[in-house]
Amino acid sequence: MRIQRTVNTSIFESFSEHEIGLELKAISAFLDRHVEVLDWIAADLRVKAVQKTGRVGLPVECVVRCALLKQMRQLSYHELSFHLCDSASFQAFARLPMGWFPKKSALQDTISRITPETWERINHCVLQEAQLEKVENARKIRIDSTVTESDIHEPTDSSLLFDSVRVMTRLLKAVGKLPGKPVIEFVNHQRRAKRRAHQIFNTKGITEKVPLYADLIQVTSVTLANLEKAEMAVSLSCTDIHKKANWQAEVARFKPCIQRVIDQTQRRVFNGEKVPAQEKIFSIFEAHTDIVIKGARDIEYGHKLNLSSGKSGLILDVVIEEGNPADTDRLLPMLKRHVTLFDQPPRQVAADGGYASGANLEAVKAMGVTDMAFNKKRGLSIADMAKSAWVYRQLKNFRAGIEAGISCLKRAYGLTRCTWKGLQHYRSFVWSSVVSHNLTVMARLRPV
Repeated sequence: MRIQRTVNTSIFESFSEHEIGLELKAISAFLDRHVEVLDWIAADLRVKAVQKTGRVGLPVECVVRCALLKQMRQLSYHELSFHLCDSASFQAFARLPMGWFPKKSALQDTISRITPETWERINHCVLQEAQLEKVENARKIRIDSTVTESDIHEPTDSSLLFDSVRVMTRLLKAVGKLPGKPVIEFVNHQRRAKRRAHQIFNTKGITEKVPLYADLIQVTSVTLANLEKAEMAVSLSCTDIHKKANWQAEVARFKPCIQRVIDQTQRRVFNGEKVPAQEKIFSIFEAHTDIVIKGARDIEYGHKLNLSSGKSGLILDVVIEEGNPADTDRLLPMLKRHVTLFDQPPRQVAADGGYASGANLEAVKAMGVTDMAFNKKRGLSIADMAKSAWVYRQLKNFRAGIEAGISCLKRAYGLTRCTWKGLQHYRSFVWSSVVSHNLTVMARLRPV
């Protein structure tokens, strides 16, 4: 059972006169004006098995407000739980019922259920209000890309194989604790796998590493065979349906990843193949992770983001890409999304040099864009891009503003590294950071 919102606010609700308190007050007023947001989040929180009667859960309004507090202040769930107890401004913003102080587990369970689609719809609400308030007209935009890392260590074949042995050993140990006492005998090869992984790391030359890899793959394969035997034993002997299902779900999650790790190591080390990036796996815990290499810079593991920003500093759109597509291939899709969102093309567009090409310039002009400025001309003439050299120079300077926006998202809203698990939660993390940023910008431009 869960109510959507507290209609009558507390007479004790008060925000600090500090600038952060005033920002929270302005954001709270925005949420009060857009109560339709609560219907979307209520649909995400709804669980079919939950009855309409019974214990009252955290109100929907509190969930979205707590989620925004977490992202705006870059708090862990433990820290958020403390500040909700300690701060009068946080309590006023969160609209918690009198005497309610949610634990970190309750906060994590509810906030993590908000889908990326819902966050995107909330962002659209923010942009619509920005247009009505004449804060943003979306007629002059800038586009750039960045990378948000997954929460993984830097992958190597040996470290992935050791991770595989470690996880499989944990699952095998868990079998003995299941009801029904499934019987499975196995040898714990964790120490051997760890030793081989360290030896591979400290050995120079692929020739010297081959026998070490052979032993590590053998250990991983033997442990995988034991896990497959355990699957059979658990399906036959375990008497608790729920615990059996949870254990089998863990196996189903990790087993295909481990098989891919073994396969890619054999192909690279023993067959001498150059495994394509799209066929590689970079983490058995975050299997969705892509490798992104931008020019001669450091390799990053996560997902590439394409963002567009307006003159107000609001982030108008963000696309979480699959793989590492070239920037030149993503300019037109970004502009088409812009037309879908705002029902008209922008009048002026500024983009990084990576998006530049003659075909892109021609297509952008055909869409109705008057001036298109690429940071690097790449053989294109200024006369073809903009109406004058002065306009081109102004758009180049305007484009630099999105670098500041990306830097702000990374420093103040945690977009450097996503600490949430799984692709769905990765997307939610990115969109919640964007929404938090945009609401803060709106609060500063239009204070209460």
